[in-house]
Amino acid sequence: MASLSTLMLFTTSTAFHMHARCNQPSLSPSTKRAHVCSVETVSPVDDTIPALGTHAGRRVALLVEPTPFTHVSGYSNRFKEMLRFLQKGGDESAVITPDDSPDRPAHYLGVPITYVPGFRLIFYRQVQLTIDFGFRALSRMREFKPDLMHVAAPGFFVIPALVYSRILHVPVVVSYHTHLSVYAERYVTVPGFKQLAVAFTNWILPLVLNRADLLLATSPQLQQQLHAIGCKRVEVWRKGIDTDVFSPAYNVSNLATREMLTAGEPHRPLLLYVGRLGAEKNIDMIRHVL
Repeated sequence: MASLSTLMLFTTSTAFHMHARCNQPSLSPSTKRAHVCSVETVSPVDDTIPALGTHAGRRVALLVEPTPFTHVSGYSNRFKEMLRFLQKGGDESAVITPDDSPDRPAHYLGVPITYVPGFRLIFYRQVQLTIDFGFRALSRMREFKPDLMHVAAPGFFVIPALVYSRILHVPVVVSYHTHLSVYAERYVTVPGFKQLAVAFTNWILPLVLNRADLLLATSPQLQQQLHAIGCKRVEVWRKGIDTDVFSPAYNVSNLATREMLTAGEPHRPLLLYVGRLGAEKNIDMIRHVL
């Protein structure tokens, strides 16, 4: 089955290889941490996608906000596929996330989900974030004893997560999904504050993200932007296409549907956008293309 194996390139290869290098029996916990950080000079020499099951099974803790289970987005799909492939590769996973939705699941594909208290931003109520009030995430981590932590960013959860990785002496991978500088430029409209918000964001991000043992950008462009503001150890978490879902087998011609979508002119080209109607999506560029 051809599927999203590219999504797991660095979490199953580079990041786990990093853990294998640090998990030497002769090292004390403090020495182990220093050894983990020393791998920043080591870069992958082979771009081949590793086969599932290449490594022995590991325990992976996923700390993610907003929740990928009741929040619909491409971001959600990425983490659901990640969990699916970790399971297929023989790894044991645990998820920690904030979500007070009444329909939140207790598990996903058999992977247990621990919910922590969170909060919602006044101007963006659709998502819930957390700083782990009550240290429920830390308690779950002590119980689960992960070999590796994977933390989603940007957000608030990444800050306590990085602290927990030091306390527990566990390597941490941070995946960065949305560049805050772009949001600051798009959404801060008060004169003078936009430049201040962008400058502050570009200053604070490296201070936080450089605490990770490995930083994953979701595109080569984002990788370049992170390098430009001083982030280190940045690799690209490549996208993939699930060919079971997006298959030519579904490409069945339906004239009635096409006539409806093209306002009665099915011979004309048809453009389709699927995604959020956010300013940072640059949907207005379609007008210039037309």
